[in-house]
Amino acid sequence: MDHKLTLYNTLSRKKELFEPINPPHVGMYVCGPTVYGDAHLGHARPAITFDLVFRYLRHLGYKVRYVRNITDVGHLENDADEGEDKIAKKARLEQLEPMEVVQYYTDRYHRDMDQLNVLSPSIEPRASGHIIEQIEMIEKIFDSDLAYESEGSVYFDVEKYNKQYHYGKLSGRVLDDLMANTRDLEGQDEKRNPYDFALWKKAQPEHIMRWPSRWSKGFPGWHLECSAMSARYLGERFDIHGGGMDLLFPHHESEIAQSVAANGIDPVKYWLHNNMITINGQKMGKSLGNFITLGEFFSGTHKSLSKAYSPMTIRFFILQAHYRSTLDFSNDALLAAEKGLDRLMKAWATLAKLVPQEKSSVEVNLLRENCFAAMNDDFNSPIVIANLFEGVRIINSVNDKKESLSADDLSQLRDTFNTFIGEILGLKQEETSSGNDASLEGLMNLVLDLRKNAKTAKDFTTADKIRDELTKIGISVKDTKDGATWNLE
Repeated sequence: MDHKLTLYNTLSRKKELFEPINPPHVGMYVCGPTVYGDAHLGHARPAITFDLVFRYLRHLGYKVRYVRNITDVGHLENDADEGEDKIAKKARLEQLEPMEVVQYYTDRYHRDMDQLNVLSPSIEPRASGHIIEQIEMIEKIFDSDLAYESEGSVYFDVEKYNKQYHYGKLSGRVLDDLMANTRDLEGQDEKRNPYDFALWKKAQPEHIMRWPSRWSKGFPGWHLECSAMSARYLGERFDIHGGGMDLLFPHHESEIAQSVAANGIDPVKYWLHNNMITINGQKMGKSLGNFITLGEFFSGTHKSLSKAYSPMTIRFFILQAHYRSTLDFSNDALLAAEKGLDRLMKAWATLAKLVPQEKSSVEVNLLRENCFAAMNDDFNSPIVIANLFEGVRIINSVNDKKESLSADDLSQLRDTFNTFIGEILGLKQEETSSGNDASLEGLMNLVLDLRKNAKTAKDFTTADKIRDELTKIGISVKDTKDGATWNLE
């Protein structure tokens, strides 16, 4: 079958035929998490979206180098050029080294991704491990006369860049509008223009994470890390750059400007952005305080949830919507996803037990073709799922002796389900241990609540006894500003 994959390119604002720069090799870079807290549903969507892309490209025979970064420095509060580093702030509050915070939440992120059956990327670089590359890139931007130093910090000159290129071409922004709508923020008197963005920030005395440079002891700007690391591992121009729609501006817009200024070439051929998860029509995220962590989904402990939901239910819920569509969260939607997934997985299990007949009374060739057509049309997972449910109807009808399948057709249907459910959509039969894990999570939350109540009542003897007894059975408890957390030793 000749697969002509089309994908929606945010840069061109239209669907384009996928033609890699250097086939069969494909370079794909996706912005990963800033690791200062537990992953929530908003983190799961880009991870699952680009896992789907990764899986399908590999299925088509491409050799994919998938780079997903970890942001562990330079991401300041409110995504601005001022304020405290999010990880450094967490470290200060918890009286930890910043890299302790990074390691702790990176490990938990990996655990959550494993439960969601998200494949590991080919390379997972950290921003703090590529300071040299970022400083070298700033020097190249200076060489192009598009960077300037101010009081030990370095900024990108957006206005000068825009005279030569187009700042705003990815997001559709116009610089004049940015100039009119950019509000003055504290500390922006260092900049020539308020919409200029930091390439390097001089560290204030209280700033924990800092590195030496010729401008100051400081740290790189948030946007710079992805430009430097993508060029390091994928080259100055590569095939696909992905991430959430919230990163389109200013993060990805600034990436383009930095890369063009440093290397004289547009860095990315295809830009892909997944849309947001909303709750009551509002974006779900940490900054808004309306997020639900993946651990809370798996344990059912959040007040918005009526029960615990398995990782595969969460994955199926996300795949039921096209990645460019807004996905609105509700408990009812999760219940519906759980029921749909159960039907699909039961039919898949039944399919393995069906006995072939002499001839078929139902057509299955079109089902397979329709699934591939949907994936080739900008990774349209909901249409794939709709076609698989037509397969569910066929399976149940054959199982009830109302229809029949020949050996060849039965083999093809099994291959279709194995390929699309397991290999491409990344769904798998839930292990019984996942239910036990959810029960343990719920039980531990109850125990920690009892300990919290004891501490509130100043009954420290009971609180310490709970902690000590848990330690004896291999469960460590750690008190943090946001409450106690636990881990199996």
